[in-house]
Amino acid sequence: MGRSRRTIPEELLLLALDPATGTTAQPQSLDLGLAGAQLVELALAGRIAPDGDRIAVVMARPTGDPTLDSALELLRRRGSPVRAVHWIGGPRLGLRQIYLAHLERCGMVHAVAGQMCGVLPTTRYQATDTAISRDIRARLDSAIRTGVPPDPRTAALAALAHAVGLGKHLYPGNEGRSSRSRLRDLIRHDPMGGLVAHAVMDVQNGVGAQPRRSANGTGTGTGAAAGTRATATATAPGVPMQPHRGSMARAVAH
Repeated sequence: MGRSRRTIPEELLLLALDPATGTTAQPQSLDLGLAGAQLVELALAGRIAPDGDRIAVVMARPTGDPTLDSALELLRRRGSPVRAVHWIGGPRLGLRQIYLAHLERCGMVHAVAGQMCGVLPTTRYQATDTAISRDIRARLDSAIRTGVPPDPRTAALAALAHAVGLGKHLYPGNEGRSSRSRLRDLIRHDPMGGLVAHAVMDVQNGVGAQPRRSANGTGTGTGAAAGTRATATATAPGVPMQPHRGSMARAVAH
């Protein structure tokens, strides 16, 4: 995968980055969105495919993007299709910081050191070329304004932006209400983006698993038990855990 095209995780993060403050909107849900965006990018690259509500590896050949290939390898090690909601909801510490560092290495952002309350070290990130962010935003605006079905990449980006709550950041206030509604509607234009976006929202809503049905149609588990099963699956071997690094130990501004 060449660097001539920005990946969906990169574009989602650039959308969330406030050019004035260097902070990211919706920082907690953004990590989930980035994990989902990796799945969409891998699907567009022909490496994975949806299998019902699960994700299956169909080609294990690396893409050439180290961050995506790490996720692909972890999916491959699972050996069997994994539910999208379990993958996205798995412990994945610092994915936002990892992608910020990735964008910095690619020259898309630069880090600005600072302090919180005059004591705690912080790092903010400024886009090196605001035209890139404007181009990404223009694609969403065009899809919203014209009603023309967008290309799969833009549709998936719109679905993820809605899922992590960026609508109110991109189209704030009462005047942005109709745009936020149309942003949400774009979720239907890409099946993989829709699957992943719904999984992101399910994780945020605490929907990790549904009770299984017995032969007579009654549930075999309570909501609490389902949540326990989701936790057990999410923490199973092969679900990505990001190591703590020295640079990650610094407080990073939202």
